[in-house]
Amino acid sequence: MKLANQIKPISYLKAHAAEIVRNMGTQREPLIITQNGEAKVIIQNIESYEQTLETMALLKILALGNRQIETGKVERAADTIKRLRNSLGGR
Repeated sequence: MKLANQIKPISYLKAHAAEIVRNMGTQREPLIITQNGEAKVIIQNIESYEQTLETMALLKILALGNRQIETGKVERAADTIKRLRNSLGGR
């Protein structure tokens, strides 16, 4: 993804807000808005935002799992299955 084409000044946002919102529904790239030459905000469509949140949640789960492995807080799958079967009464 080339972000250089997606950088616009705040004056562009002010002048083209309706068009930007309309186009956000179809484009997947975020729009970076600058103020005084400095990046200030990112605008993205809702689907991309939701996908970003899901990705971050999965990365947090993976990081937690890695920490548990590093600290030895793991259990063999066979032992876990046996324990679950016993707690359910052998179903």
